[in-house]
Amino acid sequence: MATLAPNLMEEKYQTTIIAWETLAPDKSFGGMTLAQFKATVKPSQDARQRVRTLDAQMTDAIKDRETGDEAVAEALELVVNGVRADKSVGGADGALYKEMGYVPKSERKPRTRKPAAG
Repeated sequence: MATLAPNLMEEKYQTTIIAWETLAPDKSFGGMTLAQFKATVKPSQDARQRVRTLDAQMTDAIKDRETGDEAVAEALELVVNGVRADKSVGGADGALYKEMGYVPKSERKPRTRKPAAG
């Protein structure tokens, strides 16, 4: 039997267990009792539950990161604007501003307008 996609595999073994429990709970198939088959399925079920838990934790962590990043962005804007306004550190033309990853005013290329078509 070819390996099924994870969601299809879970659906297939759940359907098999329900059918077996309902229609032939005391029968053995493939050399296994229903209890033995359920024991074989258990590690897969446990792993699927761990995956669901980790997915939920990942979703929560991403949400927390996004919320945190919003606060950082606001604080960063305040800090950078403070550096730009502080002439004692060179303002928007100072080394501190440049080291923070910004292009100092004196190093910016002048803006040029393209002539209007027409």
